[in-house]
Amino acid sequence: MNNKKKKSPKQVLKRIFSYIGKYHRKKFVVVCIAIVIAALVSATNTLFIKYLIDGFITPMLKGELEVSKGLELLNMVLIIVAGLYLLGVICMYLYTRLMGYISQGVLKNVRDEMFAKMQKLPISYFDQHTHGEIMSYYTNDTDTLRQLISMSLPQIINCIVMIVVNLVAMFILNWILAIVVIILTSFVILFTKLLVKNSSTYFRQTQICLAKETGFVEEYTDGQKVIKVFNHERHAEQDFDKLNNELCEAATKANKYGNILMPAANNLGNLAYIFVALIGGLLALYLGSINQTSILGVSFEIGVIVAFVNFTKAFINPIGQVSHQLTFVINAMAGAGRIFAFMDELPEKDEGQVKLVNCHIDENGKVTECEEKTCLWAWKKKDKKTNEYFYRPLKGDIVFEDVCFGYSSEKEILHHINLYARPGQKVAFVGATGAGKTTITNLINRFYDIQSGNIRYDGIKIERISKVDLRKSLGIVLQDTNLFTGTIMENIRYGNLEASDEECIEAARLANADGFIRMLPDGYNTMLYSGGNSLSQGQRQLLAIARAAVNNPPVMILDEATSSIDTRTERLVQQGMDALMKNRTVFVIAHRLSTVQNSDVIMVLDHGNIIERGTHEQLIEQKGTYYQLYTGAFELE
Repeated sequence: MNNKKKKSPKQVLKRIFSYIGKYHRKKFVVVCIAIVIAALVSATNTLFIKYLIDGFITPMLKGELEVSKGLELLNMVLIIVAGLYLLGVICMYLYTRLMGYISQGVLKNVRDEMFAKMQKLPISYFDQHTHGEIMSYYTNDTDTLRQLISMSLPQIINCIVMIVVNLVAMFILNWILAIVVIILTSFVILFTKLLVKNSSTYFRQTQICLAKETGFVEEYTDGQKVIKVFNHERHAEQDFDKLNNELCEAATKANKYGNILMPAANNLGNLAYIFVALIGGLLALYLGSINQTSILGVSFEIGVIVAFVNFTKAFINPIGQVSHQLTFVINAMAGAGRIFAFMDELPEKDEGQVKLVNCHIDENGKVTECEEKTCLWAWKKKDKKTNEYFYRPLKGDIVFEDVCFGYSSEKEILHHINLYARPGQKVAFVGATGAGKTTITNLINRFYDIQSGNIRYDGIKIERISKVDLRKSLGIVLQDTNLFTGTIMENIRYGNLEASDEECIEAARLANADGFIRMLPDGYNTMLYSGGNSLSQGQRQLLAIARAAVNNPPVMILDEATSSIDTRTERLVQQGMDALMKNRTVFVIAHRLSTVQNSDVIMVLDHGNIIERGTHEQLIEQKGTYYQLYTGAFELE
């Protein structure tokens, strides 16, 4: 199911620019124009030094230009240069501000797509990845992406433009010295490339270690009570130290190479700068001694040399800045690569074409589809021969036909399961932990797909039913209760977002949750945080039952729904559950055999096989495994 193909830096960068081009193209075009203008202004200001020396200072010293006229022209040029400086400042402010909007906009787009993709992933993905690892995509990895877009990207674009502009200017001024600069700069680039190659591996490793550490912290934060109960604080610290040392080692190696980049590039650049100044100065002195100012038509006047040396520095400095930014780029590539790998995970497959629709059934039994909400549902199927739709009333008839299943192809969990649940029947599963009880219910709602056999729902193969519509027809109360931040009313309404307050309150009464809710300070408007930790486990489970009740589905799955409720509360809940289960097909998983005695059929599972089936009375008469469990000869593990 996982799509772990490694993305190349080129693919990752192309993917990042696709977000900029898709959502923020106009702003980015303005940014690029502003950067180019700022770079040209910078180059113009450097050229001003040449014209200041060769056009004003030298002629005035030689008497070739009157001082008054020279100063008048100089004032005019200074005004123009000041205007250019102001234009450069405005452009820098503009592109810096726009890149802030673009970076946050891209992060919003990425997070939106990540969350939308997360909703489409199969349950198996979340079984194989920690919550902290997934959270790391939204926090650590997206933060590296923010640094890339808001800071590194505009800096690199600016540096590239500066390099090009200064290189062109150097060739215009003195192509001989320009070639010398290029030869010297090639050594800087080769050295930088070597360091980047070494650091990229460790930056990827750093992001992976950071995700593991985030997952560890998230897991151990949830388990603080267990840690303290068993006095495992020291053991937890040791486990964390191990992960933290791995992160520290990877980050140290990554930063070791990354931090060398800019100083090394700058120092090599300074050597090139000194070398060019030395060559230019010696040639200028030599030509001056023979009363010449040029070689091969190339000028070596003092103003040219001074301007060229400044262009050399302006050319080499951006290379050092790019080297420095490459550290952040490599880190961002690692984070963005993990994000895109997550977004490229294969979604949950759903090839079902059968839909669930509201319907009306007349006195002759004819089913017609209704646009308005009714209490009746039907499966909408297309006839392959006539291409016409026909309808089959939803009854809740579920059949397993020789079903085999394993979470992996190497190990089979369920072996040739055959069972049926007729509309309105209550089917109970009992057996030891790991016998396959929850796995069967996971197959009914298609959290996982079977390897062989068939599961039919109202005579329709379950894989032909759309998963959205299939799950709409099921109500599930899980052993682990998940409540969300919000009011109690909102948590109950989560089962049916269209339910009114009255319907939510009625569902709470049905689950016998209304009593404790009204005793809370704000009643149904009481806010819940951190999964409802302010409530007892039993109270949280009552809310989960009420949430299922407000959904009012034709089929109910109760996975240890009363496991965390005391015996007295269980009797109250059982009354509500009996009302909830009336006229519905119900699958019940329970360790307490007292909760399943009134089931229409009880199935005893052992290692993925159904070893006994029948009513409570029939199984007692058989005096098999169920009898031994009921009398206490065996205990469920």
